[in-house]
Amino acid sequence: MTSPHHAPVLPDDLVASIERAGYYPALVADVVAAALSGERIAAHLVHLETTFDRDVVRRHITVLVLTPSRLLIAHADDHADEPPAPQDVATATTESIPLSAVKGVMLTHVVENPEGYVPGTLGREVTLTLGWGTVARVDLVPASCSDPDCDADHGYEGTITGDDIALRISAAADGEDRLAAALAFARDLSAAIGKA
Repeated sequence: MTSPHHAPVLPDDLVASIERAGYYPALVADVVAAALSGERIAAHLVHLETTFDRDVVRRHITVLVLTPSRLLIAHADDHADEPPAPQDVATATTESIPLSAVKGVMLTHVVENPEGYVPGTLGREVTLTLGWGTVARVDLVPASCSDPDCDADHGYEGTITGDDIALRISAAADGEDRLAAALAFARDLSAAIGKA
């Protein structure tokens, strides 16, 4: 068993990506290494997102790691601790999904000026959505009919939406290299689940 002080060494390019993101890199690298359990890394993607919650800036990092048998997802977030001793804390969570359970890899390309599209460029922004059926959101609304005078109870209607993970990567915000990395990771994961 590997102790936390002797976590497996991550590849240099993954460590560099985590350090470039700048969100508690030592913590994020250790969390990823601990969940990796020594398995070889086939591909990875690191995505940092900054959000604004009223007057507070929050950061969120997601690290996706593809191994020969699993998709590993690590998240780390900023949180404020509860009173009476408020202080900044980070939470880090990992999830390990067998490749055979990954149900889909969806890429949504945003293309500006589509009439002038240059073949092979695939736009300046993508949303990478991964689904494996762990999380689903149910949206229910009261059902109705077309009769405006009807006051009968028609029950509820709704939709169930798979909502596992979606990352928006923009060349303008994240850089051309991060956009290219997202496209490459999506290709690698799509090919891997096609074999699983």
